[in-house]
Amino acid sequence: MPQMMKAAIFIEPGRIVLDDRRVPDVGPLDALLRITTTTICGTDIHILKGEYPVERGRVVGHEPVGVIEKLGSAVSGYEEGQRVIAGAITPCGWSNASLSGDHAQCGRDAPHGYKTMGGWRFGNTIDGAQAEYLLVPDAMANLAPVPDGLTDEQVLMCPDIMSTGFSGAESGGIRIGDTVAIFAQGPIGLCATGGARLMGASRIIAVETVPERMAAAKAMGADFVIDFNKEDPVEAIRRITGGRGVDVAIEALGTQATFEAALRVLRPGGVLSSLGVYSKDLKIPLDAFAAGLGDHTIRSTLCPGGKERMRRLIDVIAAGRFDARRLVTHRYGLDDIENAYALFAEQADGVLKIAITP
Repeated sequence: MPQMMKAAIFIEPGRIVLDDRRVPDVGPLDALLRITTTTICGTDIHILKGEYPVERGRVVGHEPVGVIEKLGSAVSGYEEGQRVIAGAITPCGWSNASLSGDHAQCGRDAPHGYKTMGGWRFGNTIDGAQAEYLLVPDAMANLAPVPDGLTDEQVLMCPDIMSTGFSGAESGGIRIGDTVAIFAQGPIGLCATGGARLMGASRIIAVETVPERMAAAKAMGADFVIDFNKEDPVEAIRRITGGRGVDVAIEALGTQATFEAALRVLRPGGVLSSLGVYSKDLKIPLDAFAAGLGDHTIRSTLCPGGKERMRRLIDVIAAGRFDARRLVTHRYGLDDIENAYALFAEQADGVLKIAITP
């Protein structure tokens, strides 16, 4: 095993560069993965732009698919050479948050005064997955084996995008026969669309303007796709629902405009399921919130992690219920990751997700 590796490192706002980094040492409860495929997330772009602060010198990325290179001395139930994924969120299994069932909130205070986003650690408070090797903490709580019949690209969305998008539908409490609106059809919004269909929504309304994403929304199960550059989505959704509003609105972008629109299209007693990562304070309009008297529920969700969550998502893919491969639109080698970041940050060339291979 080499002593050094290539890794994408946050230098300062506006600069993530590929550089050399020591291969991590493996502690008793850890596992070292040799990364075979990873990807870039919208949250990484928030880091790149300085909208979410991480420590300078941090290896970024939180969506790993790989092979176990080395196991910690106390790890059992796995073998070196085994193909696995680990969720973007890595609960330890024994914290107060984990034992309370809030696995995504199982985290530790970030160093140097940086705030931590729940239990998100890879690429945030510890080094992440855009590298040749990744150290996975609490391996027995987080590693999920990948069946031989599935490719890296089939399971690449499980660690974050698929888990997050599906959780938006789950947190919304979608029931059979519900009408659901999903604001933004980026990778997370598309997975939320697929999740809403799996949970039994009878009418799914997607809001987007990029033609490739509008087409993808239809493929994922949207019955209506509203181009917000051509019509007011609030008025369009009111028209489609006959003025009733939607049972669940999922916000998957992280802006004031989409949050407010999602609130305005809810029926009385409806649920706003918030998935977006917000970089500014939100304001709740008095009328849209019915002055606090509308029986609305606002739920925020951080990507569920842990090996059981990953197992369930892998099973959904293996059963043919969801095809995540259609989300991979571009492929780059790790050596070319700086160009991949430029493409993804600009949302050019119809990009949805980029498969990065060392």
